[in-house]
Amino acid sequence: QVQLVESGGGLVQAGGSLRLSCAGFGGTFSSVAMAWFRQAPGKEREFVAAVSGSGSTLYSPSVKGRFTISRDNVRNTVYLQMDSLKPEDTAIYYCARRSLYSTISSRPDDYSYWGHGTQVTVSS
Repeated sequence: QVQLVESGGGLVQAGGSLRLSCAGFGGTFSSVAMAWFRQAPGKEREFVAAVSGSGSTLYSPSVKGRFTISRDNVRNTVYLQMDSLKPEDTAIYYCARRSLYSTISSRPDDYSYWGHGTQVTVSS
């Protein structure tokens, strides 16, 4: 049984930083792609960043240069370092895992496992 547990969300002022963590339990971790998505109130879930099994990364244009995704395959954990936060980054952030594939995707439908989310609020 695969489980993903996010942590690290909170309230921060604009310009500040947060680091989200996603711990994976069960199943294969090191060879599969992982990603972060987010959903703001009244909006659809949107892609934020992804990391492949080999460590390649992909970012949404809205976060590129401010956010960094990384993974620690020993700890079965993926991280999202968020710097220069803006009020429009406010959302629930979800960790996601592909079932078998190591290649990156920005499509939510390509991810089989999801965490419950962690709230990030950026005040102006």
